[in-house]
Amino acid sequence: FSPLGVGLIDNLGWRLTLEIYAGILLLIIPLSLAIATSRQDAPNKPGIAASPLPGQTLREALVEAFAHRSFVLLVIGYFTCGFQLNFVTLHLPSYLIDRGLSAEVGGWTLGVIGLFNIVGALASGYLSGRMPKRYILAFIYSVRALAIVFLITMPASPAVAIIYGAVTGLLWLSSVPPTSGLVAVMFGTRWLAMLIGISFLSHQVGGSLGVYLGGLLYEQTGSYDIIWWFGVLFGFLSAL
Repeated sequence: FSPLGVGLIDNLGWRLTLEIYAGILLLIIPLSLAIATSRQDAPNKPGIAASPLPGQTLREALVEAFAHRSFVLLVIGYFTCGFQLNFVTLHLPSYLIDRGLSAEVGGWTLGVIGLFNIVGALASGYLSGRMPKRYILAFIYSVRALAIVFLITMPASPAVAIIYGAVTGLLWLSSVPPTSGLVAVMFGTRWLAMLIGISFLSHQVGGSLGVYLGGLLYEQTGSYDIIWWFGVLFGFLSAL
């Protein structure tokens, strides 16, 4: 979709491109209905009410989670994930243009990120069931930081951009399986979706700041360098 977006913008303009993408997204609604399944918590026999699930209340689950040092550190680490990825999604093409490359290179780099993301997410899920999840996350965050250093210190070229895209793609959503797995290991599955949602809230706060500060610092300094180095710093801190 990223290379396609570049082509559509060049030929049709960004407004019509957004309208075309909106129409494509609307297809999610009928497709979601097509894969709907029946509720899994329905009674097995007619006339017998399903008993409520035993376990913690919502308040008890929250108290336990935020009293757990590892969960708090996990949430903080997810902040870094959002900060890095959302900044890249929005600002990377502009950064590459500033360094003398074309918009097409930016589009293809994001496309490569998406392609390699498939491999990275599946591989991370596989490995998360076979080795300590915290080591996987530490590896992801530290190598992301090293990939940024590679991008901003090497001479600008399409090859450097594509290599960065491939490495970053492998580490893109690969943080989700070990993060979700750690929450399940720490607290079980009773409130798993809610606790993952809280950790993802931290991800989105980081993402919002990455996007906003990227634009703000660029306006003030004329460069993306400061925000890139923030991404490097946060990556290594999250790995630690």
